[in-house]
Amino acid sequence: QVQLVESGGGLVQAGNSLTLSCTGNVLIFDNYAMGWFRQAPGKEREGVSCINWGGSRTYYADSVKGRFTISRDNAKKQLLLHMNNLGPEDTAMYYCAARDFSSCSDSWVFDAWGLGTQVTVSS
Repeated sequence: QVQLVESGGGLVQAGNSLTLSCTGNVLIFDNYAMGWFRQAPGKEREGVSCINWGGSRTYYADSVKGRFTISRDNAKKQLLLHMNNLGPEDTAMYYCAARDFSSCSDSWVFDAWGLGTQVTVSS
């Protein structure tokens, strides 16, 4: 069974940084591409970033490009999202997700999800 657990969310002031972490079980980190999504109140869930299984390719939504960095450590079974220069528009529930392919796709179709961690950015 695929299991994903996010952590690291919290309340920060605009302009500051935050790092989210996601840990998963062996099945995920052996073969899956991983990603981060977010959903703000009243808005649809959007793909934020994706990283392929080997970590050699990363993808970002235009809204976070240049500010967010995704990384993974397969040995530790850990996925990270470093978020810099946060703004109120980044306030959302952030979800870790696993994709049952080794590569990312512009379809942003993923197969397993964590329960999320809340990020709130005050102005």
